[in-house]
Amino acid sequence: MTIIILFQSSGFRNFKTYYTGHVCAHLRKEFPGLVSYQRMVELQSQAALPLTAFLQTRFGRCTGISFVDGASIAICHNRRIESNKVFRGLARRGKTSVGWFYGFKVHLVINDSGELLGVMITAGNVDDRKPVPAMTKKLFGKLFGDRGYISQKLFEERNSRGLQLITKLKKNMKNKLMPMIDKLLLRKRALIETVNDQLKNICQIEHTRHRSKINFLVNLLAALIAYIYQEKKPSLNLHHDQIEALQLAGF
Repeated sequence: MTIIILFQSSGFRNFKTYYTGHVCAHLRKEFPGLVSYQRMVELQSQAALPLTAFLQTRFGRCTGISFVDGASIAICHNRRIESNKVFRGLARRGKTSVGWFYGFKVHLVINDSGELLGVMITAGNVDDRKPVPAMTKKLFGKLFGDRGYISQKLFEERNSRGLQLITKLKKNMKNKLMPMIDKLLLRKRALIETVNDQLKNICQIEHTRHRSKINFLVNLLAALIAYIYQEKKPSLNLHHDQIEALQLAGF
C-alpha cells in the first residue's frame, strides 16, 4: 500500500519505471521483501479493500463550510471508445463544461481547508446531484456547489438535516437575497476545482494506461490518499470565529 501511494506523489508517470528504477534501486532498506515487477502488479489488486478502509479513516472534519464538485475521469480518447474492452459495460459517456468524455466521475466534498469529507465514484453519465445525499449525511452548516447542483428537492432534503445547499442561479431563475457572507464564500468555490486539478496533474487519478478494472480502482484510491498526505493543500485560510460572528450579524 505504501509503495502504491508513494507512486502517486513521486512525479513518475509510469509505475514500471518507478518500481524498477526507484523503489528496487533505492528503497530496498525500507522494503526488504521486494518482489519482481510482474508480481507487484499481480499483488496490487489485493490492496483495493485495505485502501478503501484506510481512506475512510483519513477524512477531515466538517467545519460548517463545505464545497462539492464532480471531476471527469476519461479512460481513453473519444476516438478509441469502441475499441476499449477493459471498461466495457462500466464506463459511460458523460459531458462536462469542456466537452464529452468516456469514463467515470469522482465526486468530492471538501472543507474550507481542502480536506476531503466525502468521495464517491460513478459512471460518467451520472447526474452530479445523485451522490450528494450519501456524501453529506454527517455534514452541517453550508454546502456550496455550481449550477449543476440546483434542485429544489435536494435543497429541502439537505436543509431539513441542517445543511444549507447554496448555488449560483441560472439566467432564467428569479434572484433572491443572499447574505453577503454566502456570496463571498460562493465566489471561493474554485477551491474544490483546484483540488480536482491537483488530483489530476499531481496525483494522477486520470490516465489511459489501465489494463485492469481493479487496478484502476487501486490507482484512484491511492491517488486520493496521496492527496490527503500533501503538506500544503488548497485552503481559504479562514478564521471560523470571525465567520460565525458575520453569520450572527446577518451579513
